[in-house]
Amino acid sequence: MKKKIVFIMNPISGTSSKAAIPSLIESTLNKELFEYEIRMTERAGHASEIATEAKNNHVDIVVAVGGDGTINEVARSIVHSDTALGIIPCGSGNGLARHLLIPMNLKKSIEIINHCEIHDLDYGVINEYPFFCTCGMGFDAFVSMKFAESGKRGPISYAENILREGLKYQPETYTLEDETGTKQYKAFLISCANASQYGNNAYIAPQASMSDGLMDVIIMEPFDVLEAPQVSFDMFNKTLDKNSKIKSFRCKKLHITRSQPGVIHYDGDPVMSGTEIDVHLEEKGIKMIVNPHADKNARKPNAIQTAFTEFFNDLNAMRDDFNKQSKKVEALSKLVQRKLNI
Repeated sequence: MKKKIVFIMNPISGTSSKAAIPSLIESTLNKELFEYEIRMTERAGHASEIATEAKNNHVDIVVAVGGDGTINEVARSIVHSDTALGIIPCGSGNGLARHLLIPMNLKKSIEIINHCEIHDLDYGVINEYPFFCTCGMGFDAFVSMKFAESGKRGPISYAENILREGLKYQPETYTLEDETGTKQYKAFLISCANASQYGNNAYIAPQASMSDGLMDVIIMEPFDVLEAPQVSFDMFNKTLDKNSKIKSFRCKKLHITRSQPGVIHYDGDPVMSGTEIDVHLEEKGIKMIVNPHADKNARKPNAIQTAFTEFFNDLNAMRDDFNKQSKKVEALSKLVQRKLNI
């Protein structure tokens, strides 16, 4: 018996036209294995409605054709069901597809669906909002809000927001409670990662896995303008976990307290939240089509990338040591001046 597929397409997500996708599906999809229909979304939330209808009709696979926002809408409607999620990446960031090593080439991504290799994978929930890549608070949530307000899409617009807002953003103090105890951090951002990246190959949690039953919690401590280039380099170099400004741990549940309400994000969608934030992982809660030919080493930094990061960390350590020594010399000088009444 043929498997049933519903393709759910967001016509406005991402940066490119999707006019050619229906004919590409028709020519590439293995119709000996599948029968399909294509549904276009017409409004916010429509993708969830279509996916829920498909699940209730026992459709085998729903394929999100769009970016991480469309994928989130579709995926959250089919969790804990027998309906699997497929992805044709057409967004501006494509974080989940990139983590799963699904090709950005549309034809090749449809060929992945033909293989139909389905795995049970994890997803997360922040204050009742499901996420499949990352959620967080602090600067990344703030930028997500500015990005949504600007109405512009694509990596250039995202970079513009980061550069414009980054230097004036004030870090906050957070109290984090997990299964092992309570910790307090002053942080530029806190990210809870089910997958490894935000999108556009910006790896916030390069070691994150969607099948380990744990989320990676990333605390980015405040940094100055001289340290910013290394933080950016490490994020795109898959070596952020080795940066001296990063603290990380893994857990299943996390309670976060902050001093005032503010914005949080789930898969890049911003929403206002109070001072108390709960995040937890749902283990093996969603079925997804994965790339059976994926080279998982592609997510890891190579020796040259690691060497560059270690070099920059050594430079920063030397700079920190120099600054500490300078402060000691300055303090000693002031003490001598007071003793001599200079």
